[in-house]
Amino acid sequence: MLDDLPAYRAGKAVVSADGRSFKLSSNESPYDPLPSVVEAIAAAAREVHRYPDPACARLTEALAGRFGVPREHVALGAGSVTVAQQLFETVSDPEAEVIYAWRSFEAYPLLADLAGVTSVRVPLADETHDLKAFAEAITPRTRMIFVCNPNNPTGTVNRAAELVEFLDRVPEDVLVVLDEAYREYVRDADVPDGLGLYADRPNVAVLRTFSKAYGLAGLRVGYLIAQEPIASAVRKTMVPFAVNSIAQAAAVASLAAEDELLERVETVVKERTRVREALLGQGWPVPPTEANFVWLRLGERTAEFAEHCAVDGVAVRPLGEGCRVSIGSPEANDAFLAAAERFRKG
Repeated sequence: MLDDLPAYRAGKAVVSADGRSFKLSSNESPYDPLPSVVEAIAAAAREVHRYPDPACARLTEALAGRFGVPREHVALGAGSVTVAQQLFETVSDPEAEVIYAWRSFEAYPLLADLAGVTSVRVPLADETHDLKAFAEAITPRTRMIFVCNPNNPTGTVNRAAELVEFLDRVPEDVLVVLDEAYREYVRDADVPDGLGLYADRPNVAVLRTFSKAYGLAGLRVGYLIAQEPIASAVRKTMVPFAVNSIAQAAAVASLAAEDELLERVETVVKERTRVREALLGQGWPVPPTEANFVWLRLGERTAEFAEHCAVDGVAVRPLGEGCRVSIGSPEANDAFLAAAERFRKG
């Protein structure tokens, strides 16, 4: 079975002939860690001869306080993708089905296969989750549904009215996971915060990460907020000591410095607007995005476009039928826009 599983392929860096390198393939923050976070990391490094707190107590308390939820509703993991894996393990059963959009986060199919569950892929409609089709895809075998909002890799969103209508149609014994890895970049007021939905819905869980807006991609910290039975089940599937002590300290420090971090997010959002408007001006059809990336549907020219950008030292993420391009520094974004314009002019 393992021989048949495709390996996860992370975004790569490239270097141009003149030594330029702009990595826009992994949706990372373009900023270095804050000084206060670096200090917390350095202090925690002096204790690495000790095992980390397996319960992540300080971080759990910090998250509970930040979002005003009971600490029993919080579960941690080594990045949100690992928390997603823990969720798949909680529903693992040869008869189980898990619904998600396609295209969406590329790890979903791999996690489903590893857990031995059946993937039910619902095609996007206008680059967005088709929640009516999701509801129609539910069967007695459905155990879990992932709604990636904003969606990776398209950046598109489902708004409050349609999401609530969908949740009202989901049976109570089917878990709905709102994957909100890019929540901090959302500026559309009609996009609901999952934390405002889960409290009255025992079958809803919210998945988030410190990798993107908080700039801790290299340390791997993700978390889930859900009512106690779900959060408890996810904690049981967590590998002991999965979130290391440095990661825990950095995440706590990042929450303490959240106002400063979110100023950086606002800068990325402004760059996102600039990049999308420039691409539209070049003639590219770019869907509205509420994440820290843009999506170009290129079809059979996807690989060609990625290779074209690589010549300029710009790494983008080719994903089958299109390319996802992260929003980076202004310099990196300008290099990408120049490459895109040359490709468009052919």
